[in-house]
Amino acid sequence: MAEKDKEKKKAGTLSGILFILIALAGTYFGFKGGSSVTGDNSMFLDRKSGQETVSKQLRGLEIPYHLDKENSVIVEHMAYTLSYNEKHRIPNWVAYELQDSELYGDLDRADKFTPDPLVKGRQAYDSDYVGSGWDRGHMAPSGDMKWSSQAMRECYYLTNVCPQNHNLNAGAWNDLEKQTRYEARYYKKIWIVCGPYIDRGLGTIGSNKVLIPDGFFKALLARKKDGSYTSVGFYFPNKAGTRPLRDYAMTVNDLERKVGMDLFYNLDDSVQEAVEDTYSLRDWRIEK
Repeated sequence: MAEKDKEKKKAGTLSGILFILIALAGTYFGFKGGSSVTGDNSMFLDRKSGQETVSKQLRGLEIPYHLDKENSVIVEHMAYTLSYNEKHRIPNWVAYELQDSELYGDLDRADKFTPDPLVKGRQAYDSDYVGSGWDRGHMAPSGDMKWSSQAMRECYYLTNVCPQNHNLNAGAWNDLEKQTRYEARYYKKIWIVCGPYIDRGLGTIGSNKVLIPDGFFKALLARKKDGSYTSVGFYFPNKAGTRPLRDYAMTVNDLERKVGMDLFYNLDDSVQEAVEDTYSLRDWRIEK
């Protein structure tokens, strides 16, 4: 019996070690899993104040720190994470990592917008957009989700879209989405955070009073072959415009001051400020 007890104890110890190794591997390699609701920003370490304010699980470089924590529910889907604004019925931000291996799928667009099943309470419905004159503007676009049927389906949740000017949605915003995929192929992996900018808003649409944003932002982060990081921010007014992408570009620090968020919050302090205080369109191959 003693020998059997020893064997059981040894097997239990090995199982425990294996479990820990698997968990650490998942954390290190950033395995994408299912969906979950984190809740409010109550457990994230604010490096400036030392206060925990967002889920400790949200450690990707793409995750921002939203300085205004009201009306914020964190939802984690397979391919992206979002902060949902219950008051405005749109996201505060949407963030995700895009790898080059995810760009070669052949799935068709879902083309069916639905409420987010993970969000409780009032949210937008497709009927709010019908006849409004505003596009359902994706934050995490379907073109980045062709690698998984679940990811494609989830990007059509209405928590991932905002009322967007059609000319912008089909023009400069779409141009940047295409450029982002090109950069993911070049760098092999990039981190993206985007969302609406709200000052006073441009009114509401539908019976659920979905707020029309004043504009939209997107920030990109990549790691170059020499190990250093490069970043760039973009801001687009929510109106028609045909200006080249370079005219919307700015440093991430300037974008942060505009939108009231600490973008790429999890980037190490030793490199964050230098990376976010400059940008080079040459790094992003943007000429027009």
